[in-house]
Amino acid sequence: MKLMEGKVALVTGATRGIGKGVALKLAEQGANIAFTYRSAAEKAKAVESELESLGVKAKGYQSNAADYAQTEEMIQAVVAEFERIDAVVNNAGITRDGLLMRMSEENWDDVIDTNLKSVFNVTKAVQRTLLKQRSGSIINMSSIVGVKGNAGQSNYAASKAGIIGFTKSIAQELGSRNIRCNAIAPGFIETEMTGELGEDAMEAWLKNIPLNRPGTTEDVANAVLYLASDLSTYVSGQTLSVCGAMLT
Repeated sequence: MKLMEGKVALVTGATRGIGKGVALKLAEQGANIAFTYRSAAEKAKAVESELESLGVKAKGYQSNAADYAQTEEMIQAVVAEFERIDAVVNNAGITRDGLLMRMSEENWDDVIDTNLKSVFNVTKAVQRTLLKQRSGSIINMSSIVGVKGNAGQSNYAASKAGIIGFTKSIAQELGSRNIRCNAIAPGFIETEMTGELGEDAMEAWLKNIPLNRPGTTEDVANAVLYLASDLSTYVSGQTLSVCGAMLT
């Protein structure tokens, strides 16, 4: 039997990169997938078809996770369509890098709202369903930058550090109802976004990775699968680094 057979997973921001990799991995293991996207409707349809080709039910929902009202409507629609939600992967995120002296208030707010407030929005909106089920696994996508910081990414680091504190608190709040909450802190992962970096930047990153390679979306997706499945029923309130020993 597959690890997620008969379960429903919700993945935010799943039309590319880590989010898409996570959705595919969970679908391969039998999960029916609800996912969100902000604007790329054609990409969302393609992802929907790709997931369905794995023999599961899949549906994309256009929703801005940084907007609470939209998020609540999306959760209601997912529950109406899928009847339950077993795993929630808060993956939606953006970067607006720059030194603090040059960072605009807009760039600060955009990153905090998309990366951190979205986690509050989705978790708050979905908790009623999880509490009724008396089960569920919430997985929040943080970053090693949220643990150690990074020059030029104070907004991103703050949002990802906030996710870790939020995760620990929710694990304590909801644990008595058999609801788990964990975070994943990816390191340097090869995605469309990192593909835009130059060769020099790539080499600079690799020098700091003991495993001597960038991570893949599958590396992160495997960690999500572990935390979403019954393999980790006694793991909650933790931050799992997927970084090739970049952070020890």
